[in-house]
Amino acid sequence: MTTAGAHSPGTAISWEVHDDAPDLEAGIVDHGLGEANDAAAPLHEVRRLSCFARLPSGAVVGGAVGRTWGECCELQQLWVDPAHRKRGIGARLVRLFEARAAARGCRTFYLETFSFQAPAFYESLGYRVATEFRGFPHGIAKYVMARQAAPTDGPHGVVDGTRSDGPRR
Repeated sequence: MTTAGAHSPGTAISWEVHDDAPDLEAGIVDHGLGEANDAAAPLHEVRRLSCFARLPSGAVVGGAVGRTWGECCELQQLWVDPAHRKRGIGARLVRLFEARAAARGCRTFYLETFSFQAPAFYESLGYRVATEFRGFPHGIAKYVMARQAAPTDGPHGVVDGTRSDGPRR
């Protein structure tokens, strides 16, 4: 931790810099930001969304987790057990996730992924890089990827959980 001097005349503010985030202080910041955000936007309208793939035993072998708000849908996490990859499970999870979001009125779908994760997979599903961040170690990049449902794609861009016209390039 390091500290610095006062902020302005008549106000004694001390400054701290940490190489971690102390739980108490991080909780105060999180709570304060939450209150400010709640006062500025109708965040109570944000709705969680998830889809899971299970074996007959009930074991989860994949899942898609995210949220919707208005016409926007964010896929926050997608995972498929390594033993079950390359079988279409991830694509099916994304399409089911999108279909449920489309039923809620979503037309914009977006996500974040690193270059070592699955950008090519998302591109195959019609997502395009909207923003790219470089500067991570080992040449790693972070991408924000998005796709818009086209008016001709059927109801909100998906039909029965799959694209009606395949991925756009």
